[in-house]
Amino acid sequence: MPNGTANTKGTIRVLQLYPREMNIYGDWGNVLVLKQRLSWHGYTPEILEHNAGDPFPSDVDLIIGGGGQDSGQLVIQEDLQALAPTLRGLAEENLPMLLICGLYQLFGNFFRTQNGSVIPGIGVLDLETHGGEKRLIGNVVATSPEFGDIHGYENHSGQTFLGPELAPLATVTKGEGNNATDEHEGARYRNIVASYLHGSLLPKNPAIADFLIRKAVERKFGSFDPGVIDDSLAEAARRHAATRPR
Repeated sequence: MPNGTANTKGTIRVLQLYPREMNIYGDWGNVLVLKQRLSWHGYTPEILEHNAGDPFPSDVDLIIGGGGQDSGQLVIQEDLQALAPTLRGLAEENLPMLLICGLYQLFGNFFRTQNGSVIPGIGVLDLETHGGEKRLIGNVVATSPEFGDIHGYENHSGQTFLGPELAPLATVTKGEGNNATDEHEGARYRNIVASYLHGSLLPKNPAIADFLIRKAVERKFGSFDPGVIDDSLAEAARRHAATRPR
């Protein structure tokens, strides 16, 4: 941990999307990691929530969204569509976002369920998702040129396929990732990190957490003044995760 860093560098507002419906796989842990690491870096975290029907905050610095059941996606659908222009604009303005599982899918073009019904996405990411008969479950290790090895746990039946211009987050070395065919995991667009990985993702992957924090701080204040963080526990968790069976 940092040596006595005071929270005097400024406030970063972190908005969690739909925590009531889209937070069934421990995604709240990602919010807690961002909150703690912002403090360790010397910034003041302010955690906000947006649920269906709430007014959308006018000034946020980082957005995080989690996973949920298909029923949860239907609950938020109308509200998310109403926010689509705002969220697309923020993405194009390089606001950092972390999108996990269900909201990863809904930030794409559509989700076609197994029974053929279509849940429209909001088109921030050029991808489509199709409900599959097989559920993809288990530990995942994926390698990224930007973040190194990424460790997590997947549990999804949706099979996501990226458009030709959308880069994957990582290449899977253990597990399935986006689908059962192309060895891609997640997606990267501007300052958006999207992934199927739970567990939660950020405790075992501090490089991703710090990327999101750095981009939020640079976007707001022009430069990032990091603290010194002891990540030995996270590194121990990563080593252990790498030994786990699929």
